[in-house]
Amino acid sequence: MCLGIPMKIVEIVNNFTALAETMGVRRSVRIDMVPEVAAGDYVLVHAGFAMQVIDTEDALDRMQYLETILVKLEEEN
Repeated sequence: MCLGIPMKIVEIVNNFTALAETMGVRRSVRIDMVPEVAAGDYVLVHAGFAMQVIDTEDALDRMQYLETILVKLEEEN
C-alpha cells in the first residue's frame, strides 16, 4: 500500500511535469499517468508521480485528515 498525498496542480510545465502544492509546499511532479490533468485540479501524488485526479472535496478531506495526524504526532513528542 502506498501513501498518496493530495496536491493541487498550480501550473502545467510540459506534457510530463507540473508544479503542485499542498500545505504550503510546492514540488515538481510527473503527470505522465494523468494526461487529462489541468491547472487547478487535485491529484494524489506518490513518490513524485501524480497517480490519480481526485475531486476538490475529497482532496480537502484528505488534507484535513493528514493535518490531524501531524498535530497528534507533534503532541506525542
